[in-house]
Amino acid sequence: MTDLAQLIEAVRQHGEVVYAFIFAYAASHALLMALFAGYAAQLGVLDLKMTLIHCFAGSFAGDVFRFWLARRYGERVLARWPRVSAHAAIVKRLVDRHALWLPLIHRYPYGIRGLGAFAYGLSRMPWGVFLILNVTGAALWAISLVLAGYAFGRVSDKVLGDTVSGLSMAMLVGFLAISWLLSRKLEQAIEADAKRNV
Repeated sequence: MTDLAQLIEAVRQHGEVVYAFIFAYAASHALLMALFAGYAAQLGVLDLKMTLIHCFAGSFAGDVFRFWLARRYGERVLARWPRVSAHAAIVKRLVDRHALWLPLIHRYPYGIRGLGAFAYGLSRMPWGVFLILNVTGAALWAISLVLAGYAFGRVSDKVLGDTVSGLSMAMLVGFLAISWLLSRKLEQAIEADAKRNV
């Protein structure tokens, strides 16, 4: 049994617990987990609807918590952790300039996805606006990543079949690596924009 087959079998045996992990990882906007969850759903190991719901709920809840934390304790947190403060300042500048579209994309770039909602909480963005944008952004994030993983599973299934599972694993790793590289490029573009407009 290959490593991929073992991993899929482990997911199959512990499906209910896996959904809790999906929720927890989605709260931190873990791209690779959402992509893999979509892949597992395509294999029939996870339920696609439940996977989408848990990815959406985790992403939404994680950002609501970070927004609330910033509104309540933001200045104290920044005073205690200067490195977080520097990143939050960059994102806050972006929020002040691009408040309506940034919440829709902050989940993708590696450097800001964990701090986006925290920075929104430090900004002047009202709770109501944040909640509307957060629902929309979380839905787009969950649907796009889970369905991308699902589509990858469909393509690799048709192209490879079950006989070359090792190559299938290599393709999955390659797909995840490309997704990670694209998120890094987006992060660099956003940081460059923020520094240009300081």
